[in-house]
Amino acid sequence: MPANVRSFAKINLGLVIGPRREDGFHELRTVYQTIALHDRVRVQVAGGRGIEVRCADPRVPENDSNTCHRMAELVLQALGERRRVTIHIEKRLPVQGGLGSASSNAAATLLGLERALKTRLPAAERMRLAAAVGSDVPLFLVGGTVLGLSRGEEVYPLDDLPPLDCVVATPELGISTAQAFADWDKLAGAGADGRLTGGGESDRINACSHSMVGWLSGSPTGVPAKGGDRAEALLLDLVRTGIENDFEQVVFPQYPELRDVKSALIASGARYVSLSGSGSAVYGLYGSTAAAKKAAARLKRQGIPALATKTLPRREYWKKTFGS
Repeated sequence: MPANVRSFAKINLGLVIGPRREDGFHELRTVYQTIALHDRVRVQVAGGRGIEVRCADPRVPENDSNTCHRMAELVLQALGERRRVTIHIEKRLPVQGGLGSASSNAAATLLGLERALKTRLPAAERMRLAAAVGSDVPLFLVGGTVLGLSRGEEVYPLDDLPPLDCVVATPELGISTAQAFADWDKLAGAGADGRLTGGGESDRINACSHSMVGWLSGSPTGVPAKGGDRAEALLLDLVRTGIENDFEQVVFPQYPELRDVKSALIASGARYVSLSGSGSAVYGLYGSTAAAKKAAARLKRQGIPALATKTLPRREYWKKTFGS
């Protein structure tokens, strides 16, 4: 029987880019949050050998460059299995949208293969394979609210945030993460005061870590707003701590329409708005489901593709991962 897996998206609640490392990657600090928007991945195993990826979306490669293909190859090697694997991807999430769809598809392939083969890799081996495929893949083996360190692949489950209403705007743009990092390096190297270079980058990483810890521990306000709840307090604190996504500094100048999308989300009543990853998706967090639905409708009238959704806590993430 094929294994059907929901392949959920993520957003980044803050993202700070640190110094370039010896391995060519950058040190990062981010808080990942899974959301309810998803692709669907179906994994089938049969006799024979070979890996086949099928997807109706022409933007998705079906060769060995696909993250699902790479993951299936690694899983079969780790298990010592020789099987024919067919992976069907029903693409609903944008490609190169900053929502982690390719990484999520890879994680879904790992989970689907385990289920189809009626086995399970050790947790450490799962994480090793996930990190080998991509920096964002390991977070999808945790789900919920996740701290991302190192190049993003070193992940730690955090206490889940309460479900938050969210609108994700998905302009028809594809942004290369590699190019965004290259543009950041140019910007960082051009800093006349050195704030973005050398030790200054490490200082920014440390400051971000303190801000994120303060926010997630309930500071600076420490208590819900009068008449509000924990979700409301966290939204207020997210703004007060000044947690932002560094990629906005290089992506918005090149794609000013994305800055306009952020402005439209702010005008629609979002409490917090940010680029997700390197974009092109821009999301806003709202105080209620009604407000989010109203905002999504407003953006659509302005010609901006947008979907109202919710953040997905860890327990719900795993409850909904498997199914048709």
